[in-house]
Parts: sequence; C-alpha cells; structure tokens
Amino acid sequence: MTTFLTSFLFVLLAEMGDKTQLLSMAFATKYNAAKVLFAVFIATVVNHAFAVLAGHYLAAFIPMDIVAVAASLSFVLFGLWTIRGDKLEGEDKRESKFGPIITVTIAFFLAEMGDKTQLATVSLAAKYSNMELVLLGTTIGMVVADGIGIIVGIVLRKHIPERTLKWCSALLFMFFGFYGVFEYMEEKYSLTVISLVLLILAIISGILTYLVSRRAQIAD
Repeated sequence: MTTFLTSFLFVLLAEMGDKTQLLSMAFATKYNAAKVLFAVFIATVVNHAFAVLAGHYLAAFIPMDIVAVAASLSFVLFGLWTIRGDKLEGEDKRESKFGPIITVTIAFFLAEMGDKTQLATVSLAAKYSNMELVLLGTTIGMVVADGIGIIVGIVLRKHIPERTLKWCSALLFMFFGFYGVFEYMEEKYSLTVISLVLLILAIISGILTYLVSRRAQIAD
C-alpha cells in the first residue's frame, strides 16, 4: 500500500502545472472531457509501463543505497522543475485526421516522453520492487491530476491561480525528497551529520528555487 500511495502522490504532485496537464486542459476545450481523460489513461499506461520496466532493471544493476539517494534527490529536482513550469509548444494545435481519443492519446504519449512525470516513474520503480503497484499508482495519479487540470481549466481557473497550485506541488515534492534523504541517513550517520547535510541541501535548493522562479517570472 505504501508503494501505491507514494507513487500516486508523487506523480499527482509532479503533474501539477506540467506540460501534459496543460495539454489535457487545452484538449478539453476542443473535445469531450471524458474522452480526453480516457485518452490520457491509455497514453499513461503505455508510457509508464516502459518507465516502470526501465526503473526496475536499473535497480537490478545499481546498489539500492545509491538508487534510494538518487531517487530522493531527483524528487527535489522535480520540485524545481515544477516551479520553472512548462509551456505548450503547439502540441494542442496540430491537426489530426483521427478522432479525439486517438489524437489526444498520440499527442499525450509523445509529450510525456522525457517529461518529469515519466522520469519520476522511473525513479519510483527503481526504489520500489512492486512494478504493478508503481504503475497503478502513477497512472491513477496522472488521471486524477489531469482531471483536476481539466476542471481548473474549464470551471475554476478564475478562482484558483495556477501559480498557487504550482508552488504547493513543488514544495511538497521537495519535502518528500528531503525526507527520503533523511530516511536513508538516519540509521547510518549521527544527527549532527544528517542535520549538516540537510542544511546544505536546503541552502542549495533555496538558491536554485530563487534562480528558477526568477527565470520563470522573466519568461512570463
């Protein structure tokens, strides 16, 4: 259950303000929302199945201690990525001779390639041994996040600023990254060493957060 809940929560947070969430919002203004969500589900299952396999076999060749630390640090980086934000690059404008489900499925699958939710899925699969629960958690997390995105985009956008959602998601993401580092270190090092490492990581993260947010403001 921990594997499922962690996978669900991490991908839910990662998807907030992500390019693929923006894409689902954009498509929901053109097509039926239920069809868009179904297409998102199909694309996510296929895409994340590859990501889960990649993460699983990665863990088979790399020591689990290294995998655990790398996965936790990657969550901090995903938080910074969330603060930076994503923008569509014409994915929602491309015309297609196919119906809405096939059109959205193909566009969403391609947009998800190399995206932070896909990379987060690789990290989760490397950290946890149960591939089925990781796939189930990340898939449901994506569908829920994109469902929220569609509702926000169509109904609530004027009442819930996108910036607020983005910052809440990013900070929670970074918190779980820090917690993962602490969890790895607590049985191996003294409290002084752990505190020093977390302080250094917090300072670096704070500086990077400031720089990324400033760059995002300039880009806007």
